[in-house]
Amino acid sequence: MFIRTKRLFLRPAWPEDWQELHAAMSDERIVRNFTRIPWPYTPEDAQLTVSRHQDLRYPGFLVTLPSARGSRVIGGAGLHADGALTEFGFWVAPDSWGCGYATEASSAVVRLARTLGHRQLVASPFVDDRASARVLEKVGFQPTNRSKERHSRARGGAFTTREYAVTFGSASDCDDGLPVNPAEADMRAA
Repeated sequence: MFIRTKRLFLRPAWPEDWQELHAAMSDERIVRNFTRIPWPYTPEDAQLTVSRHQDLRYPGFLVTLPSARGSRVIGGAGLHADGALTEFGFWVAPDSWGCGYATEASSAVVRLARTLGHRQLVASPFVDDRASARVLEKVGFQPTNRSKERHSRARGGAFTTREYAVTFGSASDCDDGLPVNPAEADMRAA
């Protein structure tokens, strides 16, 4: 599964991506905001990540930035099952912060989740990760007023997260004219 947005191309990870993924994820500023990513992030972790089977109901994407010189990995976004919940997550490499890429990629994946028939998505950033909370709010997530302690390997312990959720009325196709937010008007899923 692939998604093209105005500036980005979201695609599955391929085995040959492991070195680029490792380089991007070897920054503690990224990994400290995840619960499941090991720290330090090793070459073996990157190889395991790119070798994982893609679940069509819970896709994961590398976020790439196409240019005349090729395409480079600048982040990731995706869905995964967490019990009965569908959890959404994303990251962007520090050299691409402040460009709106996290919002653009997140909008695309949220819209795809609705298309796939998910009724609700949840995300739980750490309470001190205000940048991620702002991105979630921009793409339609609302605070649920629930929080919980979650372990982070990079932080070295359990820290408080705040839950956000977005609920969809019904499944839709990609061309229904009802984007999750107006910035998505130019998105096309392939």
